[in-house]
Amino acid sequence: MANVAVVGTQWGDEGKGKIVDWLSERADIIARFQGGHNAGHTLVIDGEVFKLSLLPSGILREGKLGVIGNGVVLDPWALGEEIERITSRGVKVSPENLMIAENTPLILPVHGELDRAREGQNAVAKIGTTGRGIGPAYEDKVGRRTVRVADLADEATLDARLDRLLIHHDALRRGLGLAEVDRADLKAKLMEIAPKILPFAKPVWKILNDRRKAGDRILFEGAQGSLLDIDFGTYPFVTSSTTLAGAAATGTGLGPNSVNFVLGIVKAYTTRVGEGPFACELFDDVGEHLATVGHEKGTVTGRSRRCGWFDAVLVRQTCALSGVKGIALTKLDVLDGLKELKICVGYDLDGERLDYLPTAADQQARVTPIYETMEGWDDVTVGARSWAELPAAAIKYVRRIEELIDCPVAMLSTSPERDDTILVTDPFAD
Repeated sequence: MANVAVVGTQWGDEGKGKIVDWLSERADIIARFQGGHNAGHTLVIDGEVFKLSLLPSGILREGKLGVIGNGVVLDPWALGEEIERITSRGVKVSPENLMIAENTPLILPVHGELDRAREGQNAVAKIGTTGRGIGPAYEDKVGRRTVRVADLADEATLDARLDRLLIHHDALRRGLGLAEVDRADLKAKLMEIAPKILPFAKPVWKILNDRRKAGDRILFEGAQGSLLDIDFGTYPFVTSSTTLAGAAATGTGLGPNSVNFVLGIVKAYTTRVGEGPFACELFDDVGEHLATVGHEKGTVTGRSRRCGWFDAVLVRQTCALSGVKGIALTKLDVLDGLKELKICVGYDLDGERLDYLPTAADQQARVTPIYETMEGWDDVTVGARSWAELPAAAIKYVRRIEELIDCPVAMLSTSPERDDTILVTDPFAD
């Protein structure tokens, strides 16, 4: 059976939550493979809004198994709060429908404190971090000093992990003018949260491999967007993990051949949160229209998103990087009523035309967009569930995007509602 990886192909906030939820009806297992509680997914089901950060989007469907993979960095307290919020609304969350990889690294209070202290004291250029400790947690993972979920089950191991961790963090904190960590308090907090987390801990790599061999369909759920990738994003204004489709394998313990179809989520315009280059950003009435009609506020942070025209150069590049076979185009309805639309088809860098985003940060900041102009539409696309319900100009816009990014549309979303979706190609039928 085909397995599908879903990734954002812009700077995040493309509408992955709804698409993953929609696809999860066809899947048996939904697995998060990177990121942390800095990434939020908003789902609207029968008019009811659900906001998830750590829980896989498929948790809202009965009979599905949700997985938090080892590529995620997990704040156990944030997870506990999220489980409480969602269960209070009638959603069942138990070890029967949620698993956490035993080798998942934990985000501790020291990580958030370090994250915020660094950002607050960075006088050169702020990264735009959410301050939730994601970056420092990933640093400790590769520095081989992290506390992992399995460590909570053995006090002696936990003591050794904390000793190694705090030698590093206390030195950093002294340099930043912060008090050293209260080791006893931190350990007490971990021992208190352990019984709430350990029932979900499992050898995820083995269970997923066994379930895959048995014919179960797996949906790999990415967080954030490709342009925030630690290697290929707009560095240094990026996240601290790999956000490309390749992370689906390493972030869950399955081999690369386990992903049969990569679905890229693409917003019909462009947004980004935080600092960093954004060639197509708009500061006019159109930008205000996109922000207002699109409700462009971050799910987790509440920060306003910067808005701009669709950038085909970037999406073509990120589709290539992840091996995207088809895209899910979202928020087409936000463009309703605009008389004229623009698509970025290239960049001008000091008089030279480029068909890709350069790597050098100074060049990324200097490129200016080369636009192609298209006719807009007055008709309403909100809620359309077939091509026949779309205005001709909207169809022309979608087809032009396909040409420019060299990738076909597999799905089209016309509102936040689960069922307002046009299916062109079923990714699971690959």
